[in-house]
Amino acid sequence: MSITTVLTVDGMSCGHCEKTVSAGLAAIPGVTEVVADAPSGRVTVASAQPLETAAVRSVVDEAGFTLVDEV
Repeated sequence: MSITTVLTVDGMSCGHCEKTVSAGLAAIPGVTEVVADAPSGRVTVASAQPLETAAVRSVVDEAGFTLVDEV
């Protein structure tokens, strides 16, 4: 079973931004797929278990962006 979580990430403006956020989130244990869309600021994450907010926030912050909504 896969859980889909849609996040809002502020500050993404290009394909490079999408790749940076996607790569970071994909490294979280249990994450199976990440699709980032810079124009909308939406990041869709598929995972085997619910995501931990602290882990997601840490990855997004380290990438230089802001997590707008909580997991």
